[in-house]
Amino acid sequence: MFRFQDRSQAGQYLASQLKPYAGDPKAIVLGLPRGGVIVAYELARILKLPLDVFLVRKLGTPGNEELAMGAIASGGIRVMNEDVVRELRISNAAIEAVAMKEGVELRRREEAYREKRPPLDVEGRTVIVVDDGLATGATMRAAVLALKKLAPRRLVVAVPTAAPDTCDAFREEVDEIICGMTPEPFYGVGAWYEQFPQNTDDEVRERLVDSDRGAGKK
Repeated sequence: MFRFQDRSQAGQYLASQLKPYAGDPKAIVLGLPRGGVIVAYELARILKLPLDVFLVRKLGTPGNEELAMGAIASGGIRVMNEDVVRELRISNAAIEAVAMKEGVELRRREEAYREKRPPLDVEGRTVIVVDDGLATGATMRAAVLALKKLAPRRLVVAVPTAAPDTCDAFREEVDEIICGMTPEPFYGVGAWYEQFPQNTDDEVRERLVDSDRGAGKK
């Protein structure tokens, strides 16, 4: 089993798995920040598809932030896992407190990444959602739930590497799931990259601006 040199190489590899979507006028690519945008940039560049960032924040349960009780996303979208809320008897006040906190970070990132550029329209389009890998899949699952509310024609999840069980679990949640490789044991997303630095807001913004310039030249 090989390792990717970095996220850019991972995006190039992933593009080779998604060639049928190249140049599709109805397809767009959405990257999850931050690392997913770096992967998505390379994929969108090679396939000649529009790129945007999809901002989503998981709503962790009080006292156990890794367990998602829901998520919020760009455009005022909120989805809740009612089973978790009911089982843990989470109050409306507790939900609102978590949502308010995550909403502050969501708006900060929105301003930092978009610089007032409107989001791409999702309705009726093929949406390829990209991250740099799937471990538990909690953030991607939140993104999928939020995107379904925007009525895409087809929803595709694409990642360079994923835990086998997590990849399999998404097959029933989206129209298509592309996992470049599913090593076992998985160890973690970063284990399958030679270089796996924390990306910055500036790096995300630069990729989005560069993608916009490229689209303008077509």
